[in-house]
Amino acid sequence: MRTTKTIAILAMPGVQLLDVSGPLDVFAEANVQARTEAYRLRVIASQPGAIRSSSGVRLMPDAVIGEDIGEPIHTLLVAGMPHAATAATNLDVTAWLRKLAPKTRRFGSVCSGAFVLAQAGLLSGRRVTTHWAVADQLAQAFPAVHVDADAIHVRDGRLRTAAGVTAGLDLSLALVEEDLGREIAMKVAAQLVMFFKRPGGQMQFSRKGEAAPTGRSALQEVQRWIVANPAEDHSVAHLAGRMSLSPRHFARLFAQEVGATPAAWVEGIRVSAARRLLEAGDAAPKQVAAQCGFADADTLRRAFQRQVGITPAEYRKRYAHAVG
Repeated sequence: MRTTKTIAILAMPGVQLLDVSGPLDVFAEANVQARTEAYRLRVIASQPGAIRSSSGVRLMPDAVIGEDIGEPIHTLLVAGMPHAATAATNLDVTAWLRKLAPKTRRFGSVCSGAFVLAQAGLLSGRRVTTHWAVADQLAQAFPAVHVDADAIHVRDGRLRTAAGVTAGLDLSLALVEEDLGREIAMKVAAQLVMFFKRPGGQMQFSRKGEAAPTGRSALQEVQRWIVANPAEDHSVAHLAGRMSLSPRHFARLFAQEVGATPAAWVEGIRVSAARRLLEAGDAAPKQVAAQCGFADADTLRRAFQRQVGITPAEYRKRYAHAVG
């Protein structure tokens, strides 16, 4: 007989509904596939009454923070909210998390719920992930937290964190595998029509586009030139010549004011251009490479995997014609 594990999800006003319902459905399906109550599921609110989600749908919680739910919590997850990166967390919530998290076997977050844990001081010195769109904000707001912006989900001791929204399903499936084994987890994935192990990282979904030009005006002109002409010669010597600087002085100035080496910045721009071509058309890899400034298809493939986490061929298969 397996011991029933209580999974509690903290949902606050404005919660992203799928951050709650996705994990709950994974654990509920695990009960079906295991043919036993492996998990007991609870939704915890930060205040009395129904929880209004970001979509307007209301959730009725099983308990409010501070209430005794009748059994110890095995796994505590904090669901994310669209405004979590900029909102201050209720002090009662942070106090409750600080008290409860150390008593659980596992705790963590889905999407921007990581900000709530960080404000409670539970992520310092830990490796975590969150939605790609707010990963930089989390790293800047909490310098002691090690943010992996590409990971779908991260395990660091008792701590578990998931990237944006649907990554909560990936995290929950990983927890099912930990608890009930690979076979049950694979059956859950099959029933829910989801990847057992999702290929690539979350940066393949990023729609950030190119960063706005930064630094002094002459540097910004150089950056705009690179974006507009990714296939041109963008060696340090050539770019330095556009500013009438020595290559050494240009490279130092670029890194200081832009925050990346010229080579790394150019590669990112070229990969972004390649993504657009792969999404929009049927150009052969050699043609994409040439139009984006890569020496050949192999160079494109290596850079693409480094930046996006999957090959150009895999990316085209998933996203071709996805952008109108």
